[in-house]
Amino acid sequence: MTDVTHPGLPAFAVGAINLASARLGARGLYATDAFFAPLERMLADTDPHWDPNLYDDNGKWMDGWESRRKRVPGHDWAVIRLAMPGRIFGFDVDTHYFTGNYPPHCSIEAAFVEDGDPTDATVWTEILAKSPLGPGAHHFFENAGKQEIWTHLRLHIYPDGGVARLRVYGSAYFDWSKVGADDEVDLGYIFNGAKSLAWSDAHYGVPDKMLGPGRGLNMGDGWETKRRRGPGHDWAVIRLGHPGTIRRLIVDTAFFKGNFPDTCELLGANRPDLGDSLSDADIAASESWTPILPRTKLQMDHIHEFGADALTDIGPITHVRFAMHPDGGVMRLRLFGTKA
Repeated sequence: MTDVTHPGLPAFAVGAINLASARLGARGLYATDAFFAPLERMLADTDPHWDPNLYDDNGKWMDGWESRRKRVPGHDWAVIRLAMPGRIFGFDVDTHYFTGNYPPHCSIEAAFVEDGDPTDATVWTEILAKSPLGPGAHHFFENAGKQEIWTHLRLHIYPDGGVARLRVYGSAYFDWSKVGADDEVDLGYIFNGAKSLAWSDAHYGVPDKMLGPGRGLNMGDGWETKRRRGPGHDWAVIRLGHPGTIRRLIVDTAFFKGNFPDTCELLGANRPDLGDSLSDADIAASESWTPILPRTKLQMDHIHEFGADALTDIGPITHVRFAMHPDGGVMRLRLFGTKA
């Protein structure tokens, strides 16, 4: 059994990342009105929550973006910079806890801005036509143009109200044509298109967090599993951003002190046929992939670097299986190599 899917997620969200993730760097740039709740709350990675007793100077505290009741013609809208350029598969416009104050409709426009943020000259393209919303619910909308690359969104709400969360499911775009055959690049970086596809457990944080930027903010910014009370070990299958050969590996256990894994190992395979949703047979087969790093002892709160002397060159691969024995947390996994 794996945590690869979330109950209720549509097919377009499986194997996708949230391009509107604040943790990954998405930002709210502008809102016509944010009287009751600021735009940045709508991009939070946590699920929205409700506190019946929490109020601020403007009224009820709400976990999302909320504008005041509009008393003039028009409607409210907001501009969002995506965490990274990417292709958009679909959206979740989540109105949880907005029951008498949700917008009845929304629409979404997108733009590609090569450098910086939108200006008055920016061309916007509607990718979600005006669509109905309801109270306190997820609203999933599939995007028809999945091959276009976008950097910014403009969310329109009609005429006003609140949205708890906006999730933008898609894939990161990275121009691999600019990477030379001998250039070292992180094949496992989420901004370069890498993605965790399946895992044994993600009680405290999903494996995608290991693939994120920097060294992490705190213990909650990595992949951590619950304490294993039976046999076995924890693992994650990761699709590389581009087929390539791994030359150097970093396993960073920053912040993990009493809960770092005892050992880890890395296996790899050249499986361009694998989709974004792995079957039980695919996962079972990954246990027999070719070793790149044999099972190796780890330390707490430490950057572990493994070079050519520690790794087996198995040639070009598309996927890796990273295993922690028996459980614990890893902050960052870096898979440096050359593209195939």
